[in-house]
Amino acid sequence: MAKIERESQYEWAVKRVEELLPLVEENAAENDPARIELELLSDLVADYSEEHFAIGEPTLVDILKLRMYEKGLTQKGLADLIGISPSRLSDLLSGKCEPTLRTARTISRKLDIDAAIVLGV
Repeated sequence: MAKIERESQYEWAVKRVEELLPLVEENAAENDPARIELELLSDLVADYSEEHFAIGEPTLVDILKLRMYEKGLTQKGLADLIGISPSRLSDLLSGKCEPTLRTARTISRKLDIDAAIVLGV
């Protein structure tokens, strides 16, 4: 099967997918030319996007900053919530240290963060 190799091809394919989306009904026949083109181009666009624009897994620092934003917490507020000093939290957020097992458990429970992310596994 063909592959998108250049960004200009990718941009054209994305534009064409956007044109086809409103034309293809959810229950369109499998032999509908627009549906076939949409499925093929969508797969090509997805493959190119995954190869060139992959985001990767979030880090603990990313998730902590997100939770701070979601809950409207300052660093001091987050430190108080999880029971560590503001300077220790600063070290966590800068990547200078890892949480202790007790702190990791508290972060996971109080901030609803998957334990695997907190422990980096």
